[in-house]
Amino acid sequence: MHPVIDQITREIIQRSGKTRAAYLDRMKAARQAGTARNKISCGNLAHGFASAEREDKLQLRHGTAPNIGIVTAYNDMLSAHQPLGGYPALIKLAAREVGATAQVAGGVPAMCDGVTQGQPGMELSLFSRDVIAMATAVSLSHNMFDGALCLGVCDKIVPGLLIGALSFGHLPVIFVPGGPMPSGLSNPEKSEVRKRYAAGKAGKDELLEAEARAYHTVGTCTFFGTANSNQMMMEVMGLMLPGAAFVNPNTPLRTALTRDAARRVAQITSLGDQYTPLAQVVDEKAVVNAIVGLLATGGSTNHTLHLVAMARSAGIQINWDDFDRLSAAVPLLTRIYPNGDLDVNHFHAAGGMAFLIRELLGAGLLHEDISTVAGGGLSKYAQQPVLEDGKLDWYPVARDSGNDEVLRPIANAFDPEGGIRVLNGNLGRSVIKVSAVARGNRVIEAPCRIFHDQLDLEAAFKRGELDRDCVAVIRFQGPRANGMPELHKLTTPLSVLQGRGHRIAMVTDGRMSGASGRVPAAIHLTPEAAMGGPIGKLRDGDVIRLDAERGMLEAKVPEREFAARECVQADLAGNRFGTGRDLFQNFRDSVCSAEEGASVIKWLE
Repeated sequence: MHPVIDQITREIIQRSGKTRAAYLDRMKAARQAGTARNKISCGNLAHGFASAEREDKLQLRHGTAPNIGIVTAYNDMLSAHQPLGGYPALIKLAAREVGATAQVAGGVPAMCDGVTQGQPGMELSLFSRDVIAMATAVSLSHNMFDGALCLGVCDKIVPGLLIGALSFGHLPVIFVPGGPMPSGLSNPEKSEVRKRYAAGKAGKDELLEAEARAYHTVGTCTFFGTANSNQMMMEVMGLMLPGAAFVNPNTPLRTALTRDAARRVAQITSLGDQYTPLAQVVDEKAVVNAIVGLLATGGSTNHTLHLVAMARSAGIQINWDDFDRLSAAVPLLTRIYPNGDLDVNHFHAAGGMAFLIRELLGAGLLHEDISTVAGGGLSKYAQQPVLEDGKLDWYPVARDSGNDEVLRPIANAFDPEGGIRVLNGNLGRSVIKVSAVARGNRVIEAPCRIFHDQLDLEAAFKRGELDRDCVAVIRFQGPRANGMPELHKLTTPLSVLQGRGHRIAMVTDGRMSGASGRVPAAIHLTPEAAMGGPIGKLRDGDVIRLDAERGMLEAKVPEREFAARECVQADLAGNRFGTGRDLFQNFRDSVCSAEEGASVIKWLE
């Protein structure tokens, strides 16, 4: 193992000793001899199989064969989740082939950040992760299941599914994705139309046409945001079948992988001799693998929240310093949009996950000796799935990348360091994604302009008030203030200003997501303004220095003056009602900080 990876893993294991042991003890107690259905009453069991088909009903009645619970995020408004609608029928047929049964245990909400971006509904987005976790637990609470398949793809859905499933960590769980849509209008072309529209040089019809050509059919959005970062992480953690992440929907190979996931989860239940519970797969080494994968691909900053919460659900304690220190040791091996011009389909065609994992394993940057749902260690994931004569098989990936503009070997990495860093200073702690930021833009010092709403910044841009060197501060965007919506809508105007030659940066206690682009953005600033964080002391015109090279974020205000300032109080009444926000007041009141995972779940420790 690389010494830094080894050292940080050891520290996480030591730091997590008590909480991890307590979690594993709970999972051991939850495991019962034989099938869980044998422990429930006849009335309970009859309710559980009343709607099953005759063949399945007989199996469920006797309780000697595995029964697989399907937890699905299907809806047909999300392009990424629409393909999941046909999965239960496929899964049930495949389960029967190995003498098992499968039932849809429940559904979880799946909202689309692409639809809600810049809208009031976006203030429910982060909280939806914990709702999904709870809904997953409700789905599996019937004590009818010996294993589970989690069907989900996008931003909060996969983290929520995993957090919920970890409460049932004595069961084996496999994640089953839908895959990315085929490439449409290229991301650089789409971005240019957005910039022209923001500058008043393109009309709404032209913009809508460009967006429709980019997001044109079923499947996940093709840029490397949170959704596709999710799929990458599920592979490097060994939670899905090798090579399953980026196969397009509605293709024979995707269908074969879905069917094989059903057969495989039936084989690894406690009823057989390959028992592989979720609690065994998600350990400290798998969590480190997830961070390494995120850094090596320049993945979503949202996972500095989600990974912390997912790890805590398994009794594992990680923090932002772990990300920062690992980033210094992990080279950047991909440039997928917004870090480059090409998308996940180009990445997959160039060798994809198998190539990435093989390179990282070869350099000792990933733990090979983890449990995986495929059986054995992570080396199986350095193979690509192939469908030959209707039979699914796996073969080693090609030695060379198919396209070194999007995927490179360790020896020719895009950057010797990963894409996420931590910033510290008199404004608090924040994270920044630098994998798409040019080195000349990683240090910015300029007067700030303060906003309490992203729409106000957009309006100021249109009035020409930001046409200068500027650090845009958007505060009261943290989880306590308004649910911590993504501010991706601001990427375009800030990019336009940068393109005009201005020195531009952003500082916020909100989120920017995996779509964070070429403008340096210090995000997730903790403590947030609504909790009295120092960002609340800033005034228009204060000079801010953002130094991503040295890991610094400072207001250049005399120390005594800054300490004496009162924190500004904002009127947050407008965030409390409308679009269902009134139902989430308890979440805003009890959510923990961004660095702790921005969750309302109180983990047992």
